[in-house]
Amino acid sequence: MIRIMKSAKDLALLSCEFRISILEMLRDAKSGHPGGSLSAIDLMTAVWFHSMKGVNDPKHLKDDRDRFVLSKGHGVPALYAILANLGFIEKSELPTLRRTGSRLQGHPDRVRLPIVEASTGSLGQGLSVAQGIAMGQRLNGYSNARTFCLLGDGEIQEGQVWESALSCAKYKLSNLCAILDANDAQIDGKVSEVMPLEPLADKWRSFGWNVIELDGHDYPAILKALDQFEKDQKSDKPLFIVARTVKGKGVSFMEHKIEWHGVAPKAEECERAVAEVKKYALSLGGN
Repeated sequence: MIRIMKSAKDLALLSCEFRISILEMLRDAKSGHPGGSLSAIDLMTAVWFHSMKGVNDPKHLKDDRDRFVLSKGHGVPALYAILANLGFIEKSELPTLRRTGSRLQGHPDRVRLPIVEASTGSLGQGLSVAQGIAMGQRLNGYSNARTFCLLGDGEIQEGQVWESALSCAKYKLSNLCAILDANDAQIDGKVSEVMPLEPLADKWRSFGWNVIELDGHDYPAILKALDQFEKDQKSDKPLFIVARTVKGKGVSFMEHKIEWHGVAPKAEECERAVAEVKKYALSLGGN
């Protein structure tokens, strides 16, 4: 089954394009969640354009393709940017984010949108959905199909996540990779202060998962972990990637600022932010 398999440099440049789309969507919508969308986009770009199989042709989707669940549904501008690049939605549709009647609502809608596996936004439910999909892949005999689930660290304070963590290990779902966008920021403050989660890696290992900790903006490290997930398909454990990220990554005045959790940039702020992203892309050798 075909996948895209881009290099670390290609992915870094692509994520710059997606960051600009995220910022412009939110500017036009005048509402939404920039901080968590920007912290997660490097992880999502790596999953969709390096690892996932069977998702590069919107007209010929097969049942045994890889699947992706965005559990932290408020980060959906990042997913819309990716789906537009792949042709699942038109790029001209992106400015309709959050408008009445638009398919591109503030949280993903699996009824209206192709390839969206779950309508998420009520936090804590995505891993359970991903577990069900991964079990279904096994039951249907799709031996090479895998499921990826992106979670937020504020989100995993929800008890349902830990119930799923137990049962994923029980059923030995080595075809499931959960990725934590650990930016240590939620709407009420720092995750480490609102409800501390550490020691995260030790907790998930104790539940029966393989665990990899990494910098969630370091593409070589991300790709190495995703490649390891593929190599471990014959193991008996799901994989949990703890990706340490920066809220608002890529825009200096948004980085580490909790107030950018759910506030859209104004026109002048968007212009400044886009200029920063373009300057970074040029430093990588982009156009």
